[in-house]
Amino acid sequence: MSRIGKMSIAVPAGVSVEYKDSVVTVKGAKGTLTQKVTGAIDVKNEDGHVHVLALNDMDETNALHGLYRALIANMVKGVSEGYTKSLEVKGVGWKVAMQGNKLVLNVGFSHPIEFPAPEGIKLECPSATEISVSGIDKVLVGQVAADLRAIRKPEPYHGYGIRYKGEHVEHKEGKTSGKGKK
Repeated sequence: MSRIGKMSIAVPAGVSVEYKDSVVTVKGAKGTLTQKVTGAIDVKNEDGHVHVLALNDMDETNALHGLYRALIANMVKGVSEGYTKSLEVKGVGWKVAMQGNKLVLNVGFSHPIEFPAPEGIKLECPSATEISVSGIDKVLVGQVAADLRAIRKPEPYHGYGIRYKGEHVEHKEGKTSGKGKK
């Protein structure tokens, strides 16, 4: 049985969790999220705690048990607090800016890259070299941040690129002159 799946999920005030027809719906101050539950999994909502139960002891059910517990916990946190990922842009003359609902990136290409904000995601530029991705769906926030990073991944020689805030990029030694070698 999954250790993660056994843990109950505390539901904060102002958040409601409903399980009906194999769909979990979580409503809170920031919005509503839904998740379809497959397999031999049951979800119970009792006195401010959500319990995810495995109905049998098969390996597949045990894997889904922990997965759905984690997904529901992320949904509860998302509708109450939300999620944010920060990225930083490193490069000479590189900058980012918001134009309406689009993020415009000038990151060393011959043209600026326009990145429209997907539905449910809020993009912000606190400075010309920082990007903030926020929303209530943890998976979507992480995917949008990964898509932005993929536009210009950090390179190991100068460190130029888009990286997560606090990400360490291992630097490689550049080419050396061939003096003294035969």
